[in-house]
Amino acid sequence: MATIINADTSDGLKLTSDTSGQIDFQSAGSTKATIDTSGNLKFDSGFGSVGTAYGCRAWVNFNGTGTVAIRDSGNVSSITDNGTGDYTVNFTNNMPDANYSYQLATSEQSGASGGNGINASSPSDITVSSIRMKVDQITTALNAESVSVTIFR
Repeated sequence: MATIINADTSDGLKLTSDTSGQIDFQSAGSTKATIDTSGNLKFDSGFGSVGTAYGCRAWVNFNGTGTVAIRDSGNVSSITDNGTGDYTVNFTNNMPDANYSYQLATSEQSGASGGNGINASSPSDITVSSIRMKVDQITTALNAESVSVTIFR
């Protein structure tokens, strides 16, 4: 059992509770979201069952040319410019460990051909407080006009 908040279609809002510490959010008697006793948020987003949500823990979109500038971000305190095409994204709040999933993307450089590559080239580039990445075009390092990074954990 749990504390249940139910938006019932015939009787309006219903609240029932016990001492389990779990909260269930329902619509017409069907559970749509849960906060379990460990604090995990779980929800049904059209997949037919309630599952744990693994949210984006940090994200950033920045200009890597000239003076590096963050366009917008969440949980990112700064970008360190380590040299041509070499950036470190610093987190405002550390990750619980360095076993997070990261996605790195960059735009095609104006007037260039061959496509850009971006990677965190070694495990030491991935820490609880930051991730370091390198942008290149084939084998030549370059400063990218647009770099996007997302961190999921």
